[in-house]
Amino acid sequence: MADEVVIRAAGLTKRYAATLAVDHIDLEVHSSEIVGILGPNGSGKTTTILMLLGLTEPTEGRAEVAGFDPLREPLEVKRRVGYLPDSVGFYDGLSAHDNLAYTARLAGMSRREIDERFTEALARVGLSEVGRERVGTFSRGMRQRLGLAEILMKHPSIAILDEPTATLDPHSTQEFLGMIRALKNDGTAVLLSSHHLDQVQTVCDRVALFNQGRIALSGSVTDLARQVLGGGHVIDIEVRGVGVRDRLAGMSGVVRVQVMGPQLYRVDCERDLRPEIARLLAPSSELTGIRFAEPSLNEVYSRYFDEVRHAA
Repeated sequence: MADEVVIRAAGLTKRYAATLAVDHIDLEVHSSEIVGILGPNGSGKTTTILMLLGLTEPTEGRAEVAGFDPLREPLEVKRRVGYLPDSVGFYDGLSAHDNLAYTARLAGMSRREIDERFTEALARVGLSEVGRERVGTFSRGMRQRLGLAEILMKHPSIAILDEPTATLDPHSTQEFLGMIRALKNDGTAVLLSSHHLDQVQTVCDRVALFNQGRIALSGSVTDLARQVLGGGHVIDIEVRGVGVRDRLAGMSGVVRVQVMGPQLYRVDCERDLRPEIARLLAPSSELTGIRFAEPSLNEVYSRYFDEVRHAA
């Protein structure tokens, strides 16, 4: 179903003795949607994932994953959810095929299904040539790919990925992000936990920002930028000329001018000043580009937690 809610948490809470790890959070994830969960260490992200997987019991509230209660029906959830932790565990002495065949048999797949899905999954993650090699010879990046292949073999409705690119090099990271996008194209909902904000912004439809066990902010990056950075306009200008910064700073409605590069300026404005800026600069400068700046998740994250620290 196109816009079905496949993960739903309502008032989900986890307390360890005197520590409130997750504090009455509400969260929904729809099919074919990638949702990022962000926050500093200890903010409740991993504990939330463990409750959604049925690996730890909520103190209060409830969760529903793929239509099932993770606590009361954990096997049904595990059949429909693929989980990739930050450190993937495989048997080093077994081949890639034997590792994945073992977990597939536990999930109830027939030998024929295993062989067909294994071949398809390894092709999608770029490991077709090493399917019969021992996993002990694999690099960290290859192990992460194999972990994703294990998820693909299940044909899951949901994939939960916890820091999947933490130790990958830049090239491998970009390839892995492409594989995550492909999961969405398959109709799989993805819940992605990561500290790499630029990557989250690249692949996620929505973001939930955790702080002290609560979801402090939720929405698209544009929504979060509006909430945290304000409702003003940020304009990027590419221009070659003399005294550009001073002329921009002197305009009515300009709040701040930042020099982003030799010929690139970022202007915070109270309203859309693009026509006025073009008229100001055109006569004496070479204006090559003027556009609204894409809001940065890094800037949103930094500004939010700066404000939290100042308030404290």
